[in-house]
Amino acid sequence: MIDLITRRFAGARRALTRATILPFLVRCGIGVAGLIAMSVAWPAALFGTQFFVPLAVVALYPAFAPRGRGATFAALVVIGGWLADTAFYDSEVSLWRVLTIAGALYLGHSLTALAAVLPSDAVVNIDVVGLWLLRALAVILVSAVLTVFALGLAAELAGGPFLVATVVGLAGAAAATLLIARLVHRA
Repeated sequence: MIDLITRRFAGARRALTRATILPFLVRCGIGVAGLIAMSVAWPAALFGTQFFVPLAVVALYPAFAPRGRGATFAALVVIGGWLADTAFYDSEVSLWRVLTIAGALYLGHSLTALAAVLPSDAVVNIDVVGLWLLRALAVILVSAVLTVFALGLAAELAGGPFLVATVVGLAGAAAATLLIARLVHRA
């Protein structure tokens, strides 16, 4: 048993000494994005207390193990926190919170995808990570602009037809998701 633990520590030490800076910075970006999303989504009263520690662990887990389902679980915890804050703590739904949570979740998810295929000891050109970040930030910016535009348009067109169009659009998105999932899992 002691031999197994000693070998694990030796392997971890060897992996840390072989790690290069850009894969390490990508993983740091995953952790920062997760912490930002978690701290904005959950009630502000939790931030800085002992109850935030498990949330921080969940937010940081994808940075340590990007190949698993940790990023999905962390995103679900963030969404659950935002729903709990808005539904049970009567916090108002503000645009800056929604855009911050969405942007941080997308950036964390995108960096997790990069870290999953990037070995921690890889020598990577800065252009690879730089272009990856530039593309992710461009997607976040375009999404934020379109969200603000759609909300402004929704305020102008509020009423019954807009509600029907929203429900039909959500049903279409759900049907497309189910169709794609079925096609992927088809033998």
